[in-house]
Amino acid sequence: MTEADFAAWAAEWRTPPAPIVPVPALTVISSGGVLRGARVMIGLPGHGWRTGLRGDTMIRQGARSLIPVLAEAEWYRAERERVEVFAALVPVERVWVETISTSAERTASADNLTLVSLDSPPTRVAIPAEVLAAQAPGQLTGRRLVQTGNDGEQRGLRAVTEAHSGPEGNAQVRVALEHEWYRWAATGQAPATRSVPLAELWIE
Repeated sequence: MTEADFAAWAAEWRTPPAPIVPVPALTVISSGGVLRGARVMIGLPGHGWRTGLRGDTMIRQGARSLIPVLAEAEWYRAERERVEVFAALVPVERVWVETISTSAERTASADNLTLVSLDSPPTRVAIPAEVLAAQAPGQLTGRRLVQTGNDGEQRGLRAVTEAHSGPEGNAQVRVALEHEWYRWAATGQAPATRSVPLAELWIE
């Protein structure tokens, strides 16, 4: 068995990271969950969804319950600089919280088209970064990643390079912590990065 064959065989037995399951914000609030800083999605059933957002604590205006929602880049800027930033007020029934579910199905189909319902945002199952690197070169940089290994899952990572050859000839990707990724865009200060074997990375 060649090294490539072994890598392909080992990849079949890797456990994918837990998928992201959107949960209605009202459900999260009623179960005691916290919205401040949570990754959220907004939208309307049958219309579409907007991702890349962070939520804040629910507020009330008369009979209306609203969630302050802001772009992730603005969330990180507010946290970094300790300043107030603009947040849209979205009706609570139009907000879903991205939750990590250990009980949901973890297998993604890379070959078959899976159609989803438009009644709510779909569950997002992680796919191996190797799949994207092989099928669409040049599309990995900037993606949200999960690293899986002996220490479990590490989230909050962004790819800062495409797959490249490491010192021992194995495929690697340089990654940065997400808050440093956003700081890079805001200040020009390059993030600290580290190389991770491509086989340990998943597109979140």
